[in-house]
Amino acid sequence: MERLQKVIARAGIASRRKAEEMILQGRVKVNGRVVTELGVKVGPRDDVEVDGIPVEREEPVYYLLYKPRGVISSVKDEKGRKVVTDFFKDIHQRIYPIGRLDYDTSGLLLLTNDGDFANLLMHPRYEIEKVYVAKVKGIPTREQLKQLEKGVLLEDGITALAKVKLLSADRKKRTAIVEISIHEGRNRQVRRMFEAIGCEVLKLKRERYAFLDLKGLRPGEYRELSPHEVKLLRTMAQSGGKK
Repeated sequence: MERLQKVIARAGIASRRKAEEMILQGRVKVNGRVVTELGVKVGPRDDVEVDGIPVEREEPVYYLLYKPRGVISSVKDEKGRKVVTDFFKDIHQRIYPIGRLDYDTSGLLLLTNDGDFANLLMHPRYEIEKVYVAKVKGIPTREQLKQLEKGVLLEDGITALAKVKLLSADRKKRTAIVEISIHEGRNRQVRRMFEAIGCEVLKLKRERYAFLDLKGLRPGEYRELSPHEVKLLRTMAQSGGKK
């Protein structure tokens, strides 16, 4: 038996908090009867409806994808471009990405059908560390790297503290490889951060997400997360990004 709002969230209909609002507003039925109390629990055989539409309850699944460049972080694209769910043809659950990576950014992306889990990881209050490796035009100075660490002013506000490391520099080509760790998830954030210090990003890859990495995977390949990994991600999110 699970709480009704959790079942609705897990189905990807809304966050748990939004699901609670739906219940209080009388928009949810269990076995044909309107439920307006938050403490109600339902089992696998109970019929749940939201706004008259049956809630399809699937077994929750969790995947780690090595997203290639040139792929949209979505379940469909109006322009007919390749999307991340195209790599999961044999998966019958309705999965979707947790957050997103830009079209030109490669690397680690999580997908699930568990809306409650997705909302937990994406909530800005929970500081899940994400590690990127960027190839940039120009060689950033020590002062510029410190600026990235302390926070740079973007159009949507100053960025939070980051960890930055210069991995290599090509003096002839005037390019550098920089590792940057952030825990925010703004749109195109890493690219905009480097632009703010005058360095254009030529290539960008997300290497790690919390304790997860891409070992054993090639672009376009994926693996299922273990129950222990899922549990650990939940624990880390709820404890502010700490194991």
